[in-house]
Amino acid sequence: MKPYRSMLFVPGHKPTWAEKGIASGADALILDLEDSVPPADKDAARMTVRETIGRLRETGVRADIWVRPNSADSGLQGADLEQVVVPRLAGLFLPKVFTAREVVGIDAVVSHLEEREGLEHESVGLIISYETAVSMAHCEEIAAAAPRIASLLGATGPNADVGRELGFEFTPAGLETLYLRSRIVLAARANGLHHPVAGVWQDIADLEGFRRFAEDNRRLGYRGMVVIHPSHVAPSNEVFTPSDETVDFYRRLIDAYREAEARGSSAVDFEGQHIDLAHAKTAEGVLALADSLR
Repeated sequence: MKPYRSMLFVPGHKPTWAEKGIASGADALILDLEDSVPPADKDAARMTVRETIGRLRETGVRADIWVRPNSADSGLQGADLEQVVVPRLAGLFLPKVFTAREVVGIDAVVSHLEEREGLEHESVGLIISYETAVSMAHCEEIAAAAPRIASLLGATGPNADVGRELGFEFTPAGLETLYLRSRIVLAARANGLHHPVAGVWQDIADLEGFRRFAEDNRRLGYRGMVVIHPSHVAPSNEVFTPSDETVDFYRRLIDAYREAEARGSSAVDFEGQHIDLAHAKTAEGVLALADSLR
């Protein structure tokens, strides 16, 4: 998956909000058919999302377009997928997943729809949202359920599904979710998923709180945030973009390592630090991320 620094939720039944999301600078939009759409509007929202994807495709927007369908146990997901698996769809953000078997079934349905729509096989990705106790207990198994899984998300903000399921009380410090968030990062990396995303911060006005929350998740290994308001996009993009100082530091580190390597040494004192091949590989990863974001 591309490194998404910010993925912005947009209610699927509000077509003009998609352009506002694009204008915010988000790396990806998630057109929502689930919680932000009232029950009475579900049917119409599917067609609206399909039309929105087509309209954005024609205008050639930079941001990738994802869709959050309704959960499998809602009875609405099949109809959602029928409408939204179309050209230019980057993937599906799956809510309230329970088991790996569920993901395998969705994978098969999406494969059929890709073939029907003339899309490349496995071109539609999946992001798994861990929002149930069952899914958390089988985190690793679910992460490996299908090759099209692109990223993982879980342990979301206050008063949401995870908190209700597990009974914890959300705090900005996040100690109550540290184990869960760490386990998701581990499951992602163990399955070659290098860009797990975190979220969500629900206090729209508290941008400093959002920034701290994003920085904490970045230090834990997350590479982007799912956000619910356009005002959170810019700080999320900033937090998850390597700074110029960081890029300069790692370029110097690689230069120092290569000079040492040319002299027949695989370790060197760099600006007071002992570095070797492992540090050079870390530096290369940071620089590759910075280059991809440019």
